[in-house]
Amino acid sequence: MLANYHTHTVRCKHAVGSEREYIEAAIANGFKILGFSDHTPQPYENGYVSGIRMDMDEIPNYTDTLVKLREEYKDQIQILIGYEVEYFPKYFDKLMKELRKYPLDYIIQGQHHVPDEPSGFYVGSATDSVERLKAYVDLTIEGMKTGLYTYLAHPDLINFKGDDDVYKRHMSRLIEAAIDLDLPLEINVYGFIDGRWYPCDRFFNLAKSYNPKFVIGCDAHNPNVLKQPKDHPGFEDFLKRNGIDVGDNIVKIVDCK
Repeated sequence: MLANYHTHTVRCKHAVGSEREYIEAAIANGFKILGFSDHTPQPYENGYVSGIRMDMDEIPNYTDTLVKLREEYKDQIQILIGYEVEYFPKYFDKLMKELRKYPLDYIIQGQHHVPDEPSGFYVGSATDSVERLKAYVDLTIEGMKTGLYTYLAHPDLINFKGDDDVYKRHMSRLIEAAIDLDLPLEINVYGFIDGRWYPCDRFFNLAKSYNPKFVIGCDAHNPNVLKQPKDHPGFEDFLKRNGIDVGDNIVKIVDCK
């Protein structure tokens, strides 16, 4: 595993460690490419302040810090500057216009809320609502179709507890869209080592039957997460039982400029 494209910073308000600590951990564990993709700010209206992402006025410091570190470590590792961007149609165009004012290599899609954070629901809340499952899949596919994302982070974040046939019917649509759009699906390390509901066999056993592209994402909110799959107990077993082989984990970066 030579690359990780899913790395956070303290600006998201729920990660720890400096950018330098993440870079040093990546180098020590054999990574050749480290992409930072902190939770993107959103140009929310009416003074809404998110507790899980950086603020809009932190974009300059985020990029300036990474530009300087990219130059400092250029002989040891390739540093990429990106964001984990939720697709919120109401804010997306305005957000991308702002992000493009600064150095930007890529974005990954991580759909945590539907239809947005201020007025919608968190998809990780356990539910048996078919309407919520369908809404998650519909919005995620709509975002994928923008053609701006490098991959889809934690596709199985939706915590649907309902009928298995219903789950398969809707999540199959997401998998088929990923194949049609040549968009890799992420197996999320942080969710696995934290004992969360994702990544789950329910999704990846289904996904493997369609044979999409996969990518491992450390989703590092702590430098200690930046390790090889073999160094996270049980993670290689998860990959094997779901028939997943990601090779060197290097993916094609989609130009989002």
